Amino acid sequence: MARKPNYDFERRERERLKAIKVAEKAEAKRQAREKARTENAGAEGADTVAPGDEPAPDKT
Repeated sequence: MARKPNYDFERRERERLKAIKVAEKAEAKRQAREKARTENAGAEGADTVAPGDEPAPDKT
């Protein structure tokens, strides 16, 4: 006998897994930006920051 489907649970589970995947991708992109920023700053020499290059405040 087949099981009774639980559509709500299955949808919530898919959405939860998708949210985790999106968060991991966003974190990887953030780390890549930071790494590129530090490498770029190191290549330029001094720790000077251009007036328009200030990091935006974290909204989390």
